[in-house]
Formats: sequence, C-alpha cells, structure tokens
Amino acid sequence: MTLIWKLLGGIDRPRLRVAGSVLLAALASGASVALMGTAAWMLSRAAEHPPEQALAVAAVGVRFFGISRGLFRYVERLVGHDLGLRMQSALRLLTYERLAQTTLLGRRRGDLLTRVVADVEAILDVVVRVFVPLVAGGIVIVATTAILATFNLPSALVLLATSLLAAVVAPLLAQSLSRSTDAAAVPARGALADVVHELARTAPDLVAYGADAAALDRLIAADAALRRAEQRAAFSRGIATAIQVAAAGIAVVAALAIGGPAVAAGTLDRTMLAVLALTPLALHEVFGDFAKAAQTFTRARVALDRVQSVLDEPLVGRGDLTPQTTAAAASDLLIQLDDVTVGWPGGQPLVEHLDLRVGPGERVALVGPSGIGKTTVAATILGLIPPLAGTVTTRGRLGYLAQDAHIFTTSVAENVKIGNKDASAAQVVDALARAGLPVDPELAVGELGSTLSGGEARRLAASRLFVGDYATIILDEPSEHLDPETAAALLDDLWTSTAGCPTLVITHDPEVVARCDRVVRLGR
Repeated sequence: MTLIWKLLGGIDRPRLRVAGSVLLAALASGASVALMGTAAWMLSRAAEHPPEQALAVAAVGVRFFGISRGLFRYVERLVGHDLGLRMQSALRLLTYERLAQTTLLGRRRGDLLTRVVADVEAILDVVVRVFVPLVAGGIVIVATTAILATFNLPSALVLLATSLLAAVVAPLLAQSLSRSTDAAAVPARGALADVVHELARTAPDLVAYGADAAALDRLIAADAALRRAEQRAAFSRGIATAIQVAAAGIAVVAALAIGGPAVAAGTLDRTMLAVLALTPLALHEVFGDFAKAAQTFTRARVALDRVQSVLDEPLVGRGDLTPQTTAAAASDLLIQLDDVTVGWPGGQPLVEHLDLRVGPGERVALVGPSGIGKTTVAATILGLIPPLAGTVTTRGRLGYLAQDAHIFTTSVAENVKIGNKDASAAQVVDALARAGLPVDPELAVGELGSTLSGGEARRLAASRLFVGDYATIILDEPSEHLDPETAAALLDDLWTSTAGCPTLVITHDPEVVARCDRVVRLGR
C-alpha cells in the first residue's frame, strides 16, 4: 500500500482521477441496473394497456439508461486506464532509475525482465480490475437496496444478503482456495521466463552437446508448474461463480415469494413485482468478475512485492550511471589502485592487496589465469562493484571495451552510439572505419549480433570507443575472436586513438602483452 500511495502522490490530481473513475464505474453499473428495473416496470405496466402517455417517461428512461451505460462505461475506461497507466509509467520509471544505480548482482535475467515488465503492469490491474470495480460495486449495492427498500423492505433485505454473498463471500472464498497457487503463479512465470531466456541464448550449444532434451524437460516442468497454478485458480473461480449464480437465483425466487403475497395484500403495486424479480439479475451481473478480481489482487500484491524487492535492493557500485567527473588535464589522467581487494559482493575475495598505477600515455597489461579476477578488477575500477578494501582512483572519463560486449537488436549505427548517443552520422561512419568494419550503418543487427561474425561483433563493440570522448581506457580481451592481422590492425587504431590516455589491457594474448609498456600479473 505504501508503494501505491507513493505512486498516487507522483501524478497530477490523484484524488480527482480516483474519484472520477469510481463514480463513472458506479454510474455505468447503476445505469445497467436501472435499465433492467425501468424496463421491467414498463413491460409490466404495458400489460395493463394504459394510455401511451403513461409509458412515456419509462420509455425515455429506458433509452436514457441504455445509452448512458455504454457512455459511462466508455468514459470510465478512459479515465480509469489513464489513472492506471500513469501509475504504471511512474512505477516503471522508478524501477528503471533504481536499476540504473546498481549492478544488481545475483538476479536471473529472465526473472528480472518479468519483474520489470509483467510485474510492474500489476499496478494497472490493481486500479482497473480490483479497486475501481469493487468500490463501484459496493456503491451500486447500497443504492439499489436503498431504492428497493422504499417499495418492499423484506425483498430489499434479501437482495442485500444475496448481494453480499455474491460480491463478498464468493470472491473471498475463491481467493482463499487459490491464494497459495495465485501467489506461486507470479514467480512461476518468472521461472518460466528464465528457462525460455536460457534456451533462446544457448540452443545451438545445447543441441551440439546433446543437452537439448534435458533443457526441454526443464521448460516443460516450468510450464507445467504455471499451468497447475492457473488450473487451480480457474477451479476456484468456477466454484465462486456457481455460488454467485445460486445467489442470483435465490434473490429472484425470494423476490417472487415475498412480492407475490405483498401484491395480493395490496401493500405492493402489482407493476413493481417484475421490478423486484428482475432487478437482482442486473445487479448480480455487476459481481460477475469479483471472484477474478479477488484472485487478481493476490497476484498483483505478490507481483508488486517482487517489484518492491527490486526497489529495496541495496545499491551495488555505480550501476550504469555516468559518474560526475570534471575535465582533467592530460597530465592528470590516472588509474590507480592502492592496496585494493576485489570480489563480488557477498562472495570471497578474488584479488587481495593489489597496487596498480596507470599514468598518462601508459599501456599496462593485466594478465593471469582464467578466473583469477581480472574482469572483476575492471568492474571495480569502473565502479560497477565497490572494492572490498583499499582505494580506487580514476581521473578522466572511463571507456570500456567489455569481453562480452552486448550487441543490441537494432541498427549498426544505434549500436555504435552506445559510446556516444549524440554522435553524428559522419562520426559513426568514421568510428566503423577505424574499427575495421566498413558496413552500412543502417544495417539491421540480429538478436545478440546473430547476423555478425564473432570478429565483426568485436569490431562493432570497439567502434563505441572511437565514437566517444574517453580519456581513460580499459580493454578486456581486445583481440578476442579476431585473426592476427585484423587484431593487429585494430590494436593500431586503438593505440592511435588512445595515445596519451592511461590504458589498462586485460588479455591472454602474448602479442597484445608485447605491445604494452609493462605487465602486472595476478595470481603469483
């Protein structure tokens, strides 16, 4: 609830929007009930063959309520969804801002994607599928009961009782029966997304090594878990719907049983008997989705709790935010680590008591066995994770060529602009040429660079350095996936472009090591 109040506080005129949504929903439902009641009275009165003038007001009422219920419902959808989408947008921005501040280690990508996309959308469900219809339904119950009570109190009390049975007891029963499975369905959807994401990225390798059957079994198991949760929810909803139908039938039979003797006794006008009998049918239609709304609330609450856990996640490092650095003179550019211990938060130290200094114009190779922690050192320098001990000092804007640089499913030009979002078309073409990748900037790149070779993807990633104004450079395996000639040409361009910049090179390639000024070895 705290999150909902926070989101409401961030939009314009929240009270007016909430009140407007509820009022319009109540008017739409009330118009449906009034249409049934008015039509029932008019038909009953018409059976007496009165003068046409006696039915004129009722005929106008039927037309008015028939038109207005559609109009009110349409406007209510506009206002309610506007409110819900504003809150959804605010929550999504809040989530993105939080993610941009942290590396958020240990979160599976498929599950995180589900939290950021599907779970955030739960706030829309809370507004348009839970809060607005439930509150509006309560208003219509009270109003309808009060009006019918002026004609026949016992029938109105029975209608109130059956309405509470259909609108409160049945939905709460459905929610209770499926609470555990509804709560499990949300993380189950995240688990399924994890498996699908894993299969999508690793399908060729799984097939090549004969592990595809086991992977598909995991997919089937995740799908079956979600399907069981949905089936249990549907079963519970079916029970609630049966109770609601029975309650509507009881209301109609009770109205006839109570209204008939009242007509015979002369305490109730005979034209009102049809009103008492048919109005419950329209009123109970209002409650048709209440059971689903109760189950939706359970899922939405779990989903929003999952989003809240992302918002409450302790910040790790600097995330993707660009550090606020001031321009440094060429002689002041620096990468320096003083007695630094690095490691992933919550894990064991990988490198301890590391002293490293890269001054202006220096190219220092950082080497060591695989898994020793070289890339972790780079992540620490970049601020993605904090050092476990010691001090890290950098001066000048940091540029980084990652070992597994992500290639986005968009054009080549947009991928290059990751290094400089304001780069001109000419700068993009120049960066591609310097990276040895003379391709059409508008060429579409497949998912994860699937339409590029390994070497082309590497050169595309390197072009981001050429297009940006970077003064301090970290290169992680710059020659990976490249043949010796292309690697030498790329390094020539990198060395030319980074002349005068402190450059830390993480590599296993002896040719790259030989081109560096000095070597720092880890693991000795």
